[in-house]
Amino acid sequence: MKKQVFLFLRTPMLAMIFGMMAPIPAVPQTSPTKPLTIETMYQPGGLTGRAPETMEWSPDGTKLTFVQRNEKGEKGELWYVNTATGEKNVLVSASKLASLDPDVNKVVKNEREKERRTRYHVAAYLWAPDSKHLIFDSQGQLWLYDLATATAVQFTSASDPSGDPKFSPDGAHVAYVRKHNLFVRPVSGKDEKQLTKDIGEDRLNGDIDWVYAEELGVRSNYFWSPDSKEIAFLHMDETEVPTYPITDWLPTHPNVEYEKYPKVGDPNPVVKLGVVDADKGKVRWISLASDKESYIPRFGWVRDGVIWAEVLNRTEDKMDLYFVDAKSGKSRIVLTETTPGAWIDFEHVEVRFLKSNGQFLWPSWRDGNMHLYLYSFDKQSPMGAEAKLDRQLTKGDFEVLGIEGVDEATGTIFFSANKDDPRQVQLYSVQLDGMEFKALTNEEGIHSGNFSDDGKHYTHTFFGPRTATTITLCAVGGTCGPVWKARDAIAEYGLRAPKYLEFKADDGTTLYGRLLLPPDAAASAKIPLIVNIYGGPAAQMVRKGAPDPFDEILSQKGFAIFAVDNRGTPGRDQKFQTAIRHEFGAIELKDQLTALDQLFAQYPQLDKDRAAIWGWSNGGSMTLYAMTHSDRFRAGVAVAPVTDQVNYDSIYTERYMGLLKDDKAGYEQSDVTQDAGKLHGALLLVHGTSDDNVHFQNSIQMINALIDAGKQFRLMVYPNKTHSIAGKDARVHLFTMIVDHFERELK
Repeated sequence: MKKQVFLFLRTPMLAMIFGMMAPIPAVPQTSPTKPLTIETMYQPGGLTGRAPETMEWSPDGTKLTFVQRNEKGEKGELWYVNTATGEKNVLVSASKLASLDPDVNKVVKNEREKERRTRYHVAAYLWAPDSKHLIFDSQGQLWLYDLATATAVQFTSASDPSGDPKFSPDGAHVAYVRKHNLFVRPVSGKDEKQLTKDIGEDRLNGDIDWVYAEELGVRSNYFWSPDSKEIAFLHMDETEVPTYPITDWLPTHPNVEYEKYPKVGDPNPVVKLGVVDADKGKVRWISLASDKESYIPRFGWVRDGVIWAEVLNRTEDKMDLYFVDAKSGKSRIVLTETTPGAWIDFEHVEVRFLKSNGQFLWPSWRDGNMHLYLYSFDKQSPMGAEAKLDRQLTKGDFEVLGIEGVDEATGTIFFSANKDDPRQVQLYSVQLDGMEFKALTNEEGIHSGNFSDDGKHYTHTFFGPRTATTITLCAVGGTCGPVWKARDAIAEYGLRAPKYLEFKADDGTTLYGRLLLPPDAAASAKIPLIVNIYGGPAAQMVRKGAPDPFDEILSQKGFAIFAVDNRGTPGRDQKFQTAIRHEFGAIELKDQLTALDQLFAQYPQLDKDRAAIWGWSNGGSMTLYAMTHSDRFRAGVAVAPVTDQVNYDSIYTERYMGLLKDDKAGYEQSDVTQDAGKLHGALLLVHGTSDDNVHFQNSIQMINALIDAGKQFRLMVYPNKTHSIAGKDARVHLFTMIVDHFERELK
């Protein structure tokens, strides 16, 4: 439920004048050259063309590399851009790359594995420290590629797949994970060595389980020491974690896979840190917090012999930063962050240790907004004292969204933030002394930066409400050169930016919304309205991004499309985001209905008697909540909803709702199955049977409750599909059904 399955990022904003009837929008200035249909949305390459994949920087900063495939995902080539000249060339040919990095959509048939690789960004290739070699992960077999000779040598050949490869800092060895254990092998090709030797599926060494990947943003659980002699890793014991069965119903005799999945109140993985000698294979265990319920979401090396680790309590409102002597295991808490009445949001803005001195960047909500703080410590004796706060680097009524890069030579920090407009993302820089706060970007829209290790260059990805996506390679303080540009789907298919609106919640808080009216609506006509909702703490609906083609399709059929970000959605200050603490549903729906009332007052051409609502994941949950706790919606579509919060995973749900034993009433209030008898409107319920995120169980329970309550509804089940219900056939089928549902119920 954490990640919403939206089709496209959203768009710009105009202030609303209360009490005035809004004008009917004009037809686009230029007529579209191509017909917009659901089928064209999911054609190979989509509406915009196939973007570059797996963009990486060479360690020496001289090359930006990426995989570029044709529209069908075939004939991929590994390209590089020379950072000094901007010249583009092929680094690995299509014939070689076909076996080293095949398109995941072509070769991976299992929907869960396909989603794991795309959702969690499993790297297909990795640069060696010498910037002369690459490691490719080709379907679980590692290949070492020599750029000078353009030859690949198979590096692993075990029957079980190997993954998450990492070169040692000196480039002499490669470590990897196989069957939940760590292995290491010299680059020279000598025999591999198994470093950890747990047997079975319940103990993971350096590997990642589902809940840490999904809810803590963990992408790797082991790291080489700077001197290349040791590896720090996380050991996870999942013995007590319950399993959930995921059934493939298509064979004559169905297959069942079991997923380790801790639901609310269940035992979590028990974790501890280990340090293993890469030569001798001797493991030393490190004990940090005495509470086995704690999480260790991030760790790494301060320097040779000293490890840092973050320890987060289960209620996720207290996090300790430890420094640990890797030899003795002695540890010290050097910083504690607490957020009474809120939660620690570290996944998006993470601690960043500087390499050249004893300093680190620490994100915190402590002044009411997410900002960056600079701490220092004695690098020669890190455990001699607590870390010292030097200064707050960013200030103001905005959210820092991520540390994007650091140039330690010039003392410059690069970060993304939503300063001046929470519906946009811009790039900024600030000096370590807190001076020279600068904007690197300013054009209306969504900007992101991927900086080289030295902070001298970055890729700049930008898209906006009226601008096709572009990727450029930029020198900091210098010029930018083109890398890739999307087809102009806005012009080709006549996509229009919505109107951007502002509303007031009942406590006076500003709520941002957007509205797309039909392109040719008559001024006197009453227009049916569809509310597209997410409403949860993991996604904004109202952003100044690219226009949504599905919204455009619905609008061309005579519907107005509306969305508003209620309290509890991200991108705003701590008070706004934590308004939903200990409950799901009530405040969100109150804000949605308050904004809806103001919308109808300002746009009398909208037909309040023909309003519908739809959403995916948390949006599906909110659709059900709205249809069982109000009578405002004639129809609704709930895709992959959580119907009872105790069905969802522990880390996500307890972060916002607290522990079940502490707030049973709050959990009961958020259970929509118990209100099935209050359903108003025509419901279409949709779920994939192999959803390993929001389990199919949620919809099964809702179905049972609706039947018991004597409520009629429509149901669509997608066999073997996961939370995203991916694939052209399934997506075309689903979105066609959504359109049909609204046309039948609202016209």
